[in-house]
Amino acid sequence: MTKGTTQMELFRLTATEASELMRRRELSPVELLDAVVARTAATEPAINAVTEEWVEEARAAAHVSEQRFAAGEAARPLEGIPLMLKEEQPVAGRLAEEGCLLERGHIADETHPIVERIQAAGAVIHARTTTPEYCCAPVTHTKLWGVTRNPWNTEFSPGGSSGGSGAVLAAGSTLLATGSDIGGSIRIPASFCGVVGFKPPFGRVPGIAPFNSDTYCADGPMGRSVADVALLQNVISGPWVGDAASLRDLSTVSGAVASLEGMRIALCLDLGGYDVDPAVEQNTRTAAAALVAAGATVDLVELPWGPERTLATAWPHFGAVMGPFIEQIAEGEPERAEQLMPYTRAFAAQAAAGGEYVEGLVAETSFYRPFAELMTGYDALVCPTIATTGFAADEPATDSAAVFSKLMTLPFNVIGRVPVLAVPSGRAPNGVPTGVQIVGKTYDDTTVFRIGAALEQELGLWTDPAWWPAVV
Repeated sequence: MTKGTTQMELFRLTATEASELMRRRELSPVELLDAVVARTAATEPAINAVTEEWVEEARAAAHVSEQRFAAGEAARPLEGIPLMLKEEQPVAGRLAEEGCLLERGHIADETHPIVERIQAAGAVIHARTTTPEYCCAPVTHTKLWGVTRNPWNTEFSPGGSSGGSGAVLAAGSTLLATGSDIGGSIRIPASFCGVVGFKPPFGRVPGIAPFNSDTYCADGPMGRSVADVALLQNVISGPWVGDAASLRDLSTVSGAVASLEGMRIALCLDLGGYDVDPAVEQNTRTAAAALVAAGATVDLVELPWGPERTLATAWPHFGAVMGPFIEQIAEGEPERAEQLMPYTRAFAAQAAAGGEYVEGLVAETSFYRPFAELMTGYDALVCPTIATTGFAADEPATDSAAVFSKLMTLPFNVIGRVPVLAVPSGRAPNGVPTGVQIVGKTYDDTTVFRIGAALEQELGLWTDPAWWPAVV
């Protein structure tokens, strides 16, 4: 163990810091695993973000990594790094319950390709994280797993649907986590939990049916620094034989800090009509000022979207994909439907009334055009991630329109081929973090990471050990 570092401090290392220490033989993968397992035991009573732990398997993997380091073997990209998986991503032979009573005890018969890549990269997978039922809410509570709480303020939600992943990262219970995003499900918890998350553009990261063909949907990485998220993104991205939509070209991203001199960034505070909380707006303006300090030119711009147009555009899509998926689960039986969460039923009902799919596709094209025209003059767009400063931990989320009207993430699922990096921007008076989205041109992943790394250094928020919540 590196001099001056105690086991109680190890859980606050970033993945890139821990990797460097292990490569120098100053930190043992087993020692690091023990630290995060102990931290999980300490924090779980307060936040309830873990569905199951795989401690013995993880310890065996950590020993393998320790032996590889000792033998001087080439380290794999994630060698020895503790990581938690979002429960939605299946692992053959393991539980796949989706937060639903109807799925209790169900065992997966396939493994998600990103899980296979993470395992092959040497990560130490030690637990899985909670989601709302079928990932269809921006909060994380279910009849099956209970209420997951925000480590910054346990009266509030960590967000959803990758709420468990955001919570364990903020709490220090792991170093890396996976997420997925169909309406903001990586970026919402990244914002509320004060961590970093990346929604890859459609096709960059392979998926499994049926959502691998859904242009709104993407699996992606979450971590406690831009470099950590880049590290995991480079492992999980790239073509896969099981997904015809997966892109053949590779886009390697980096958390390296460089000047933003010469870059032009558009700043939009309300995306055309979202009711943004003053604390969120102020922190967004602070982030914009930091980008100017890093060398960029930042201009205030407008976009003609707003929550009403965004939802009107998105509901036909959800009605064609997510809605029927949920209806199939209930199988038309009232008894089965009653076991679903109220927010699941409300979402399915709203999706069913969403409108014609073809009309939705036409609307999506019209929706994209003003963004594309704006971006002819800019390298990226920056805007708030969420308009509000938090949802209650047990927020019913049954009024889908009201909840979605706070989520400034959904527009970038509608135009799903754009990369979006979500980073913290500060904290609200209630203690819950706020965040901004860095949105790139279609498939320009490298630029959003370059901007994110510069913003991370300039703000100096989540790189400061004092940033993180105490929890216990």
